[in-house]
Amino acid sequence: MSERRHEAGEVVLRLQGITKRFGALTANSDINLTLRQGEILALLGENGAGKTTLMNILFGHYVADEGRVEVFGRPLPPGNPRAALAAGIGMVHQHFTLADNLSVMDNIRLGTEPLFSRGRSRTSVRGQIEQLSRDFGLAVHPDARVGNLSVGERQRVEILKALYRKARILILDEPTAVLTPQESDALFKTLRKATELGLSIVFISHKLHEVMAIAGRCIVLRHGRVVGEVFTDATDRAKLAAMMVGGEVAMPKAEPREAGPVLLQLEQVTTPDKGASPWLKRVDLALRRGQIVGLAGVSGNGQTAIADLVSGLARPASGRLIVSDKPVDQWSPRQALGHGIARIPEDRHKTGTIADFTLTENAVLERYTNPEFSRAGWMNWRAAEAFARNIITKYDVRCPGPDSRIRLLSGGNMQKLILGRVLEPGPQIILANQPVRGLDVGAIAYIHAQLIAARNAGAAVLLISEDLDEITSLADVIHVLSEGRLSPGFPRSSKTPAELGLWMAGQGFERVEHAA
Repeated sequence: MSERRHEAGEVVLRLQGITKRFGALTANSDINLTLRQGEILALLGENGAGKTTLMNILFGHYVADEGRVEVFGRPLPPGNPRAALAAGIGMVHQHFTLADNLSVMDNIRLGTEPLFSRGRSRTSVRGQIEQLSRDFGLAVHPDARVGNLSVGERQRVEILKALYRKARILILDEPTAVLTPQESDALFKTLRKATELGLSIVFISHKLHEVMAIAGRCIVLRHGRVVGEVFTDATDRAKLAAMMVGGEVAMPKAEPREAGPVLLQLEQVTTPDKGASPWLKRVDLALRRGQIVGLAGVSGNGQTAIADLVSGLARPASGRLIVSDKPVDQWSPRQALGHGIARIPEDRHKTGTIADFTLTENAVLERYTNPEFSRAGWMNWRAAEAFARNIITKYDVRCPGPDSRIRLLSGGNMQKLILGRVLEPGPQIILANQPVRGLDVGAIAYIHAQLIAARNAGAAVLLISEDLDEITSLADVIHVLSEGRLSPGFPRSSKTPAELGLWMAGQGFERVEHAA
């Protein structure tokens, strides 16, 4: 997109002098921003830079301490989501807000009109949703139950909900954080079509290659301030990353090294189906001391089953789980922790933290019964707080203090606390399940460096990721999961991304099964 095209479009959104404080923390400081009709504007910055706070002010969830918002030339009443919706602003949050037990149509209508009324007929509503689906390329059945939809389909429902409410400005907060590459491509196709039809989009993301592909202009925040505004055709990923973090970002490299003995092994393991997640089919996997094993694959092909086995949340239906050279019959999270297994869970909000607990409470969640933190049923909160402070300092967790609620932290700072909780005891085995999902380039580099350091210190690391670049840059050995089947282990650099993609599609398994 050219600069001339943006200058020709009407200004549909203007933020002037926006400042927002939370106690001593200034989340936004004197921010100015404009958005033009038919434009995709990328809003970039590290975790905690103030991006989501700014958009929550725009949508009425927060009230700015200073500044004003204009939409289509008119002042927007502060702190009023209904006024934002009426002005044509729609927001799709990183974590979806859908009711799983309702249909697509009822979710779209929810909060807009009564579900059971004598107003518009369901036939009329269904027709409008189907028309929006065709116009914007958002294929989803109006009568499908949301709980049965894939992540990509749920995101389509969120976008349809905004369009149904007549949104002319759409805010997308980390829209690809939980999407497969194929789903991301489909989303970008939809967004390009939407801007051709007059929609204006604010695109919040940490994935710089996606920003370069979809946005025409970028505004970069750092520590709550605007530090740069550039057109994507006049910059590159390295310059954007440097602008975000205030200097060059050097991604760590995992140098080859000799692996040690096997610490955990799956032998011909099969597990039963769990909801929509497929069972494992005679899986063989070995985690060795001083080695990173990467599991690549599209989400929903058995990653959850392997993660649950390693962390003690599940046991094999057949086959053997061997830990420290001994077959395990009884297996639970407590026993997994006792064997030195630590986990970075896939969802830091749902299974990694408790939102209304403090940083101190979250820091000791998985070890509060240890003698260092409790004795005879009494918690030693002084020791727990000292442990949390050590993590905050050592892992650069940006927060008001150990007594603050963890829900107030950005995703990256929340992940750093989890990382510190995992690494500080010096675990034998680390389960890193989507460890950098939704994080900025600086946080990604930091967490990757910590995982490499843990490997070099002798830990066995199981890295589960849907990002092939992450797998190929970190893993010493790569396995691919497809429909519950696990490929042989491939040494790093022995397979190209295209070859790994064929295994992800199941083609490599067909050759192996035929040969057997």
